[in-house]
Amino acid sequence: MKIGPIDNKSTLAAHAADRKGAANGAAAASTPEPSAKVELSAAASVLASGSADGTFDAQKVERLSRAIREGHYQIDAQAIADRLIANASELLTRGAE
Repeated sequence: MKIGPIDNKSTLAAHAADRKGAANGAAAASTPEPSAKVELSAAASVLASGSADGTFDAQKVERLSRAIREGHYQIDAQAIADRLIANASELLTRGAE
C-alpha cells in the first residue's frame, strides 16, 4: 500500500480536532487508576540520584576510535565471557528470589 501526500490540510486539522475533543471527554468521564508499581534497580537508583555525572572520557573514546580505525584494537574475549557469565548469574539469582 502506498500513501501519497495529503493535499487537504484543513480536513486533516478538522479530524485532529474531533479526536482531541473525544479524548478530552473520555478523560473527564473516568478517572484513571494507578495500574503499575515501578521499582528501580540499584544501578538505576545510582543513575537517578545524580551520582553519575554523565560525562565521558573523550581522550579514551578518541584513543579507542583510532585503534579501531587503524585495526590495532584487541578484543579481550576472556573478559567479555567473564562479564557475560557474571551478568547471567546475577539475573538467574535475582529471578530465583
